[in-house]
Amino acid sequence: MPADKTLTFQNPLCDPGPDPWLQYHNGQYYLVATNHAAIKMRHASNLRELRDAEDIVVWHDDTPSRSEQMWAPEFFLLDGPNGRRWYLYYTACDGPDLNHRMFVCEAGGEDPLGPYEFKAQLATDPDNVLYAIDGTVIVHPDGSLYFVWAGHPGHRLYISKMDNPWRLTGERALIEASGFGCDEVREGPVALQRDGRIFLVYSACDTGKPDYKLGMLVADASADPIDPASWRQHPDPVFTRCDENGVYGPGHNHFFKSPDGTEDWIVYHAKTSSEYTYEGRSTRAQRFSWNDEGLPAFGEPVSLDTQVTEPSGTG
Repeated sequence: MPADKTLTFQNPLCDPGPDPWLQYHNGQYYLVATNHAAIKMRHASNLRELRDAEDIVVWHDDTPSRSEQMWAPEFFLLDGPNGRRWYLYYTACDGPDLNHRMFVCEAGGEDPLGPYEFKAQLATDPDNVLYAIDGTVIVHPDGSLYFVWAGHPGHRLYISKMDNPWRLTGERALIEASGFGCDEVREGPVALQRDGRIFLVYSACDTGKPDYKLGMLVADASADPIDPASWRQHPDPVFTRCDENGVYGPGHNHFFKSPDGTEDWIVYHAKTSSEYTYEGRSTRAQRFSWNDEGLPAFGEPVSLDTQVTEPSGTG
C-alpha cells in the first residue's frame, strides 16, 4: 500500500543533535549525532517517531586516548576482508582538543546497532601528531574507498585512499576549499554522487557562528579523487542561514534517500539563535531537488514551525 503523503513531521529530530548522520536501512531510519561521552543511536520506521525514539548506546570506550569528546559519528555498510559489515567512524581524544584523532569500529554483521568492536585508529598522518576530525568515506563507483577528513595544518580537508575500511594507504592530499569569507575551518565533508559526478559537500566557518554554512566541490567520477586538481569549487555557498525562518548556522550534514528511492534528503544541524554559541545545535531534515545543470539544489533551511511531509514510501 502506498504511503499516505499527508503524514508529516516537525524538526528537530534530535535536540541537542550536532553533527547528525542518518541512514535508512531495512525499513528503519537510524540516527546518530555528537554526544561526547558515548555514541548513541536511535531508530524508527518514520521521522515523526524518530524524533522521540530512545537513544541506545552502541559504542562506549574507556581507553584514555579515545574516551573523551567523541564527535561526529558516521556509519557505513561496506565490503571488507571480513565480509559485508557496518563500520562506525568517529573522532575522540583524551581531553585536549588538539589530541583528536579518527577511529573506527566494526560490527559483527549488517545490523546498524551492532554490537561493535574497536578496529583501529585511522593513520591520518604518518607520525600521528596532527589533529584529525569529521572523517567520512567515499565509495567510488569502481568500488575503491577514499577517506576524507578535516585536519591540520590549517583545519582543512584532506583525502587518502583506503586499503580496506580501517586502513589508509599512500600519501594524503590537501583539497583546497573556499570559506566564502570565513577563514576558520573547512570540516564535516560528505559525498553525494549522481550521473557520473561526485559532490563533496563541506562546512565552512566556525560552527559557533550563525554564518556556519555548506560549500561544495565537484569532481568527475572518472577523475582521480586523490589529485586536488580533480575537484572544482562551486562558486557560492549551497546552504546558508535563513533569518526569515529563524535558522542559523546550518551545516555538518549528511544525505539519505526516501524509502522508495525517489527522493533525496539532507539532514543537518542548525540553531535558532544568531548569537555566537555552540549550544542549541539540533538535528533537522528536509527534501532537496536537482537543478537543470545536474547540481543539488538545497533551497533554504525550513523553520521549526514547518510541517514537513514524510519521505516518499514511509509507512
